Amino acid sequence: MTGTTGTGPWSIGELATACGVSVRTLHHYDEIGLLSASQRTSSGHRRYSESDLRRLYRIRSLQMLGLPLAAIGKALQTPEDDLESLRGLLKEQLVHVQEHAQQLQALQNRLGELLSRMDGHAMPTPEQFMSTLEMITVLENNFTAEQRQQLADKREELGAEKVEAAKQQWAVLVEEGLAHVEANRPVTDPSVQEWVHSWDGIGSMFHSSEDTKGAARAAWQENSKAISAGLPWSAEQLAGLMAYLEKARSAR
Repeated sequence: MTGTTGTGPWSIGELATACGVSVRTLHHYDEIGLLSASQRTSSGHRRYSESDLRRLYRIRSLQMLGLPLAAIGKALQTPEDDLESLRGLLKEQLVHVQEHAQQLQALQNRLGELLSRMDGHAMPTPEQFMSTLEMITVLENNFTAEQRQQLADKREELGAEKVEAAKQQWAVLVEEGLAHVEANRPVTDPSVQEWVHSWDGIGSMFHSSEDTKGAARAAWQENSKAISAGLPWSAEQLAGLMAYLEKARSAR
């Protein structure tokens, strides 16, 4: 939480600013009974507690996972201090967000292919345009305008040289991971765990928030075949690699 105390209580403006939501959103959550401030000042102003903050986190996480607001109330019946329930939500959210990075990388690869072809004074083929447009549509369907802007800002911050280096490193890590899968190497093997660390490090370079990671993971889950179409690996190979990656993460 930036610009506020770490333990609360927080005003509605402080909570909104620190958590990246609008005051209007918090008012809406209050109106529909999802989140109400547990405290009030003598003048009637809302004050949110640590318990309220944890509830807000659960609401936003469930929204990111695709649960409509109408259903979130039932999902929140488990107390927010139930560690096992929260752990399950966090694990599901982690799986969700990690897959989104892969989709963005795939679109970067497609656009790079178009630019490379044009650098050689050749117009991209209709098929290349169509496949890239498909990827853009996937992004628009899974990322909000705000999330797409965050991703664009992050790429600009990194610069073209670092983005290209990361793309090349990612390709190397895909090959390394497929080799682990082919060798049926235990996910607890130190070399596998080092690979996971490197993989996650690249993904973190392109995301400034958990929201964009979550959108990327959802896009991969829903569109893995389309995303794989422009890559040198089959959808089956990448699906197996993602499953192996998740097992390796869980073994940490």
